[in-house]
Amino acid sequence: MEMNQEHRPCEEKTSGTLYKIGMFAAMNHVTVKTLRFYEEQGLLIPALIHPETGYRYYTLSQMAVLHQITALKQAGFTLEEIARINSGADEEAVLLQKKSELLAKIADLTRQIAVVDGYLSRQKTGLSAPVLIKTIPETTVAFMRIRLESYDGLFDRMPEMGALMEQAGCICALPEYCFTNYPEPGYRDADILVEICESVVEAKEETGGLRFKNLPGIQAACIFHKGSYRTFAESYETVLRYIEENGYEIAGEIRESYIDGVWNRDDESQWLSEIQVPVRRKAE
Repeated sequence: MEMNQEHRPCEEKTSGTLYKIGMFAAMNHVTVKTLRFYEEQGLLIPALIHPETGYRYYTLSQMAVLHQITALKQAGFTLEEIARINSGADEEAVLLQKKSELLAKIADLTRQIAVVDGYLSRQKTGLSAPVLIKTIPETTVAFMRIRLESYDGLFDRMPEMGALMEQAGCICALPEYCFTNYPEPGYRDADILVEICESVVEAKEETGGLRFKNLPGIQAACIFHKGSYRTFAESYETVLRYIEENGYEIAGEIRESYIDGVWNRDDESQWLSEIQVPVRRKAE
């Protein structure tokens, strides 16, 4: 509706047709309550507020502002972020920041889907757990680097390492972290180079074949394996497939962490290990 002459004092502020708040809301498919809220937040101030009646009036040009607010809300912007844009902030910078946040959310959702797929896979294969990407913190380890004729020889050498650690006065870190890694790539049936590692509170003087080193923190694709070590191949297949399908690549020596085993469980089905594969995102 056209404003009457009694509203002449406001004519310098506005031009063209003015629409009451109810009509403007209907024209833009929003509620009056929404328009009043945007006014309270300083996002969309009426072109005219009648000094006597308090009626709010809007112009057609304000439809563009309202549409921008609606579009930005649909894109996930908060009202505070929209207010920053309206108040003169670098719009491109704000939009790029929001894009980065949305991409991060997509990555998180993708990881969540991968976990769900892991559980579905577990139901089909009988594996103990899905693949998870997690951070393994920096640690100091006591270790022995040895060559084995077969994997069975690994557990014959562990008591030897335990005796050397006791002789050196080592104190195991808590939580306990015992693992082996394989410095040479690829699978071998014999002549296997391994490092038997145990996380310790501090390095001691080297004795016999026992040595010490600091290992940096890593990001790793991890999967729990329950049962005999003879069935490790199934878990390796699952974790390596996850790495390939989710845009990662192997970025270091694979670790096999032993949680429960022959030393405390007589039943092989109760043995629990974790395969930890260092990874990084593939370059775009």
